[in-house]
Amino acid sequence: MMLLTAENKKNLPALYSNETKTAAETMVVLKFFTPDANWTWYVTEGSPVDADGYFDTDKPKVDWMFFGLVDGAEVELGYFSLSELQNIRGRLGLPVERDRYFDPISLEELRMRIDE
Repeated sequence: MMLLTAENKKNLPALYSNETKTAAETMVVLKFFTPDANWTWYVTEGSPVDADGYFDTDKPKVDWMFFGLVDGAEVELGYFSLSELQNIRGRLGLPVERDRYFDPISLEELRMRIDE
């Protein structure tokens, strides 16, 4: 399965575009998960980045950097890259998948659901 499609890229807010928004205003637009390891990555924004991890340079872009909520060993906001997700394998060796049926939700509502 392709983790990040052209359509996903087109609809993904750029890194730092949500800085001034509240959790109620910030939308989670993508969901990645491990089917066999109980980890989930919820993406609120992302941009292509160069080899140094910067998105705002003229250097060739070689990866994608995301920001969002990670629900794994802890629940926390943070950065993660497409290449990291592509290399992760769960306990049974299964790769990370994109939830093709995920409907965008506000970060605030997502946090409430996770905290239940």
